[in-house]
Amino acid sequence: MIHLLRCRAWPMALALLVTVVLLVCRADAARADTWPRFRGPNGSGVATAENMPDTWTEKDYAWRVELPSPGFSSPVVWNDRIYVTSGDEKTGEQIILSLDAATGKTVWEKRFAADPYKKHRFNSYATSTPALDADHVYVTWGGPKGSTAAALDRQTGELKWRHEMGPFLAMHNFGASPMVVGDTLIVMNDQQNRRMLLALDRASGKVKWKSEKKLETEEESEFDLNTTYATPCVFTPPEAAVQLIVGRSRVGVMSLDPQTGRQNWRLDLFEFRSVGSPTIEGDRLVAICGSGGGGQRAAVIQPGVPERNTEPKVLHDVQKNLPYVPTPLLHDGLLYLWAETGQVKCIDLTTGKELWHGRARGKFYSSPVLTDGKLYSVSDKGKVTILSAGRDKFELLGQIDLEEPTMSTPAISDGVLYFRTLTHLMALPSGGKTE
Repeated sequence: MIHLLRCRAWPMALALLVTVVLLVCRADAARADTWPRFRGPNGSGVATAENMPDTWTEKDYAWRVELPSPGFSSPVVWNDRIYVTSGDEKTGEQIILSLDAATGKTVWEKRFAADPYKKHRFNSYATSTPALDADHVYVTWGGPKGSTAAALDRQTGELKWRHEMGPFLAMHNFGASPMVVGDTLIVMNDQQNRRMLLALDRASGKVKWKSEKKLETEEESEFDLNTTYATPCVFTPPEAAVQLIVGRSRVGVMSLDPQTGRQNWRLDLFEFRSVGSPTIEGDRLVAICGSGGGGQRAAVIQPGVPERNTEPKVLHDVQKNLPYVPTPLLHDGLLYLWAETGQVKCIDLTTGKELWHGRARGKFYSSPVLTDGKLYSVSDKGKVTILSAGRDKFELLGQIDLEEPTMSTPAISDGVLYFRTLTHLMALPSGGKTE
C-alpha cells in the first residue's frame, strides 16, 4: 500500500516540480532585463535591447517628467517601476521617487530630512544611485553630520529599516552607490580619515560584517585621496564560491567573501583614487584609478580562485588616455575606455592590443552603456554621443542634446533607454527614429 501511494505521488510531485520551475523561469525572465543598481546587472553597463535609435527628437520620447530637485544619481529599474533620487539644494532633504515605467507618473514619493553642507561643485545632494531587489529599494546619502543607508518597500515606499553610518568627511562629499549580493547589501564608505566597507542584512538592516580602519596621520595628510567612489561587483567562477570584487583608493583590487568579509586575495595596484568601478566579464576583471589630472591606470586582471589555488595576476596594463570617473565597459572580449576628455579606445582583452581610438566632443563624467551594438555616453552638458561598438573602427553614429546638464549614467530596461538630467527624467523606447 505504501509502495502504491509512493507511485501515485511521483506524478503529482513531478508536476509540482515542473510548475515551480516554470514559475521560477518566468520570474527570472521578467527580471532578465531589469537595471537593479548603478550600471545595471553586476555593474556591466550592458543590456539586451534591440533596434535602439542612433538619433531622435523630443517627439520620440515616450515621456519626459520633471523631478522635484536636482541630482546626479542614475535611475534604476525593476519590471514596471523606475526609481530615482533627488536632493533639495537648500535643505539637503532626500527625495526618493517610484515612477510608472509606461507613463512616467509618480507611484509614490518618500522624503527624509538631511543636513545641508558646503557642497563640492562637481557633486550633488543626491549622487548615490539606489540598488534594488524584488522587495526593496536601498538608498544611501551622507554628509559631515551623518550618513545613512535605508531600505524602503519597493511597492509602497514604506520605510523597512534605517542604519546610521556616522559622519562622512571628504572634499568631494558623499557619492558611492550600494549594491546587493545574495541576502546582503554592500555599502562602500571609504573617506578621508577612515576606510569602511559595510555589509548589512538586506531584510533587517543589521550589520553582518564590517571592515573598518582608521587611517594614519601621514595618510590623512593626503586629504581626499583615500575616498572611494567605486561600487563593487561580483565574480562567480564555475564550481567555486562567489567573490565580492572591491576597488579601493590607494590600495587596488581585493576579493572578499560576501557573507563574512574574509579576504580571498588582494592586489596592491593603486597610488591614486578609485572612482570608476571595477567591472568583469567572464574571468577578466578591469579596475581603474586616477586623480584630478585624469585616469592613471587601467589594469586587466585574471582573478584568483582559492578553491583552485590560483593567484590573481595582472594580464595587461593600460596607462594613457584613461578614464578617472567613467567606469570601463567590457563586452564580447573587448574593453572600452571612455575618458573625461572624450578620448575613447577599444582594447582586445586577450592580447591587450589597442584596436581603435577616437575622440567624442565634450567632457564626460557619466559612464558608457552598451546595447544593440551601440555605445551611449552623456557629456556634462547633456549631449549624448552614440558610437558603434565592435573591433573595427571608431565610428560616430550620432549626437543628441538633452538640453540640460547631467553627470548621470543612462539606464536600459525592457527596450527603453532612460536618461536622467539635472532635474528631468526621460524614456526613449526602441524602434525610434534612426538614420
